[in-house]
Amino acid sequence: MSPTFRSLRNPNYRLYAAGGVVSNTGTWMQRVAQDWLVLQLTANSAAALGITTGLQFLPFLLLSPFAGLVADRMPKRRLLQLTNLGMALPAVVLGLLAVTGTAQIWHVYVLAFALGTAAAFDAPARQSFVSEIVDGDDLANAVGLNSASFNAARLVGPALAGVLIAALGGGVAATGWVILANAVSYAAPITALRRLDGSGLHSPEPTRRQPGQIRAGVSYVLGRPDLLLVLAIVFFTGTFGLNFQMTSALMATQVFDRGATAYGLLGTFLAVGSLTGSLVAARRVRVRLRLIVVAALVFALLEVVAGLMPTYLTFALMTPLLGLSALTMITAANTFMQLHSDPGMRGRVLALYMMIFIGGTPLGAPFIGWIGEVAGARWTLILGGSVTAVGVLAASAAYLHRQRLAERPRAISAPAPATAVAG
Repeated sequence: MSPTFRSLRNPNYRLYAAGGVVSNTGTWMQRVAQDWLVLQLTANSAAALGITTGLQFLPFLLLSPFAGLVADRMPKRRLLQLTNLGMALPAVVLGLLAVTGTAQIWHVYVLAFALGTAAAFDAPARQSFVSEIVDGDDLANAVGLNSASFNAARLVGPALAGVLIAALGGGVAATGWVILANAVSYAAPITALRRLDGSGLHSPEPTRRQPGQIRAGVSYVLGRPDLLLVLAIVFFTGTFGLNFQMTSALMATQVFDRGATAYGLLGTFLAVGSLTGSLVAARRVRVRLRLIVVAALVFALLEVVAGLMPTYLTFALMTPLLGLSALTMITAANTFMQLHSDPGMRGRVLALYMMIFIGGTPLGAPFIGWIGEVAGARWTLILGGSVTAVGVLAASAAYLHRQRLAERPRAISAPAPATAVAG
């Protein structure tokens, strides 16, 4: 078997990955359908789109530390079954409201927050559960393949959603049927988790309840400059750069005057680059901080260039490059956090990672949406990429300065080399 796919030799991982592909496809279908529903209900309001995105990711900011502790305390296999069910229920309700024509924008806001709450508990458990399925030597490969699975679904999901919405009339009810399809897709990971062979899992003993466990996780990360640099990078990229669903919708509708199908295809083009980046990451044995920094800067530059593209075609051709650079950074950052964290802290460390990476969206999405409302859709990309680049450079400079300060006492305390005395 090719080294790129070596984790698939593990039967449990094959089953787990198969369930993930189905669910991820449904998730991407709902993302497109939900954004299109908001635009239908608000006459293409960029601000409403930003609020919806922000509310869906706000729970990551509010609940991630507690969710990480739950992931360390509770068997992750059982927790993931509950979180998938928790994500299916808001999709059922929103889908039925849209199909029956009774959906209002406040319904979308409330249910986006509910979906995000379940997802906030799902993320650290799902990220850290991979290390229980595969051996340590295959962890980097499995993380890369998980990203590949996510982005393979991203190839299919947005385009399929766009085609279905257009085929069903392009209105509110059409988005509802797509959202209901996502609700059904959660049955796949729930079934896969139930069928895993427990004897093949490397499940650690759940962390016992003790006071100050969340604080201990935060203190652990604060004492690690390398982890802090990764968290700073993902904060700037996640908050200001990775708002593709919103920025693509605004570019498609406001700048290029295109419909649902063209909007969905932008997500597919983006996923071509993302999938390529994930497969390259699956072959990577080691991950260095330099790779994370460079990939983030390249992504920021490409985002600015994409905002300047004059036509839909040239903009679409830029999206695979955006996807490649973004997924190189994301996969490298995720792998670095897992490989360089203590197993007993991994759930809490990854929860902080998800809180900062995804939880930054509620801060950035309304701001980027407001920029689109005031200055135009192009500035959502130009400004987002510029702020990302400045933030990554500042974080890297701070890390290097801290490293120099840490090395200085060692240099001062080192004994002076012996010198020969002339006779």
